[in-house]
Amino acid sequence: MKTPLMTGQQADFGPTPSQTVGPFFAYGLTARQYGYNFGQPFDDVVALPQAQGQHIVLEGCVFDGDGQAIGDAMVEISQADAQGQYPADIEAVQTGGFRGFGRMGTGTDARKHFRFRTVKPGAEGPGQAPHINVVVLMRGLLLHAFTRIYFSDEAAANAADPLLNRVPADRRETLIAQRSDEGGLPAYRIDIHMQGPRETVFFDV
Repeated sequence: MKTPLMTGQQADFGPTPSQTVGPFFAYGLTARQYGYNFGQPFDDVVALPQAQGQHIVLEGCVFDGDGQAIGDAMVEISQADAQGQYPADIEAVQTGGFRGFGRMGTGTDARKHFRFRTVKPGAEGPGQAPHINVVVLMRGLLLHAFTRIYFSDEAAANAADPLLNRVPADRRETLIAQRSDEGGLPAYRIDIHMQGPRETVFFDV
């Protein structure tokens, strides 16, 4: 590394290396979930009770290549509302109760789960299946990983979705959340596998 010898001389420090992501994000992005004494702009509640549409729970784990649940990952989701629209502005969020974005650290749950309360999204356009966009960040992951979640009870729409159809048929199941019922509230379960034989399909965004 070169250093300047006099004022005004340009230093040549070379390229800046990628920075390992986390686990410092817990302090600034999911602080309240981890019990720190300051706020956070988003949490696990994507849809407030007054939001229109079918309210659901979305949950799962993030697993490493050895099949162990990861306790320092952070999962972010973004999605359209029940009509297939994203919130236009803060006023729409406040009046409609739909935030369109959620964030949760897996270390906040004893089972190392992520769990979001939201509404089932509508299709964003013709031919598209309802889906949720996902970003995963964790210790040692230099670039965050992008994926999607589709729904097991939308088989016909999934079969026509152009993006899902670009995924090899034997790997599409890694993107499909399975439905169950949780006290009358539909719950969808999907696990995200970062590596290994069941590795989730990630997208180059």
